[in-house]
Amino acid sequence: MKLGLGSYAFRWSIGIKDLRPAKPMTAMEVLEIAHQHGLSLVQYADNLPLDRLTAEDHLALKARADSYDMTLELGTQSFDAEELARYIPIGERIGSKILRVALDAEDALIPIPELAAQIRELLPDGKRAGLRFAIENHFNYPSPRMVALLDAVSDEALGVCLDVANSICAGEWPITTVKMLAPYTINLHLKDYDITPDPYGVGFGIHGTPLSEGRAEIEEILAMLTHCPDDMSVILEHWLPQSGDMEETRQMEHVWLGRTVAAAKRLVPGNHHA
Repeated sequence: MKLGLGSYAFRWSIGIKDLRPAKPMTAMEVLEIAHQHGLSLVQYADNLPLDRLTAEDHLALKARADSYDMTLELGTQSFDAEELARYIPIGERIGSKILRVALDAEDALIPIPELAAQIRELLPDGKRAGLRFAIENHFNYPSPRMVALLDAVSDEALGVCLDVANSICAGEWPITTVKMLAPYTINLHLKDYDITPDPYGVGFGIHGTPLSEGRAEIEEILAMLTHCPDDMSVILEHWLPQSGDMEETRQMEHVWLGRTVAAAKRLVPGNHHA
């Protein structure tokens, strides 16, 4: 499995919603950080949208990645035909083999046959560009519904971008999610989490940790994915909570990534000597 950096590992340094740094981290800087950590690829998600860059910028990213013997992957938020029409040429330009998309609560309201028909229409353009679509299990799209959708489309060009923790929000424990989605997985988002009781006993909260420092059963999860191709991308992310000091939070993203990369190189097959 090939270890890569997901742009969401730097959500605070890139900026999100109303929390924007004075100098947001760029796509090229994310690539340089991945290279410094000895990672094989970068996956740019919707928090660092490449459709806002020029074709020249895309080619410069590809050239820099080539010089490091690294690859690039692309992500966007939805199966919107207009958005994919912008993203498929970008994927081709940067040499991506994967286009990660996310389905969420609104998509869960669309009847499966209707959504399957929409997706089926979009696949040929992706195939021509050498792309496979990887649907990420997002917070509010239940895995049983995802399986039904994948079976309805039934095309090799469509698979799952398996996030090991997102579906907790949909009422699933990670092992349950992985069991359901492992047969369809073509891309993996690896992160960790912990559950902390409220000090006053009012329930509990779920929050991120660096990899292997929380409750995610990483070794068991990876053991359930041994059927996946040896060169499948394993994208490293984390849920670093913001602190009162955003500059400190942005510095902590680098610390957490260092700890996450060290754990991934120890745990993920094929990376022990990376």
